[in-house]
Amino acid sequence: ASGNDLKTVIKKIRGVIGDKMLHVQALSEKAADIVDEGHRIVSFTGGDIYIKIPVTEEGIKAIKILNSEGIKTTATAIFTPQQALIAACAGADYVAPYINRLDNISANGVEIAGDICKLLKNSGLKTKVLAASFSNVEQIHMAALLGVTTLTIPPALYEKLLYHPLTERAVTEFKKNGAPYYNI
Repeated sequence: ASGNDLKTVIKKIRGVIGDKMLHVQALSEKAADIVDEGHRIVSFTGGDIYIKIPVTEEGIKAIKILNSEGIKTTATAIFTPQQALIAACAGADYVAPYINRLDNISANGVEIAGDICKLLKNSGLKTKVLAASFSNVEQIHMAALLGVTTLTIPPALYEKLLYHPLTERAVTEFKKNGAPYYNI
């Protein structure tokens, strides 16, 4: 293997995050193949693992099978609340609407994610929303206001969420004002 095979990459990721939640994409298209791929991924991954499966007809079948076997899944490529509901009814642990991809086709990705949250809550299903494909801080902020509690974002957006110039200024003032009293 080139060192970039899936097992190697996952081993490197696990070296950083430990046994924390990790979502790994299945690439197969037929339900039986997706299930087999899910079994293989689970066999060498360990920890809190979710198999990411697109919401196709075959994907829904695979979600049902893996769910019945106790293997956790994330339904991906969600573009409508109806797709999310179908995946949730099939047993998906998470549904992943693609916020920016929806915005790019003149749909309101954040609103759709909020609708999915409401739909799942009203249906009494345990499936959670894992929103993905964000391109700016405003999308993240609005998604959170509409009930999205789990999301995946690139490091650059995380930094933008965390940074504020007044925070840096306050820290500088804390140091300046407190320095005479600290002799640690």
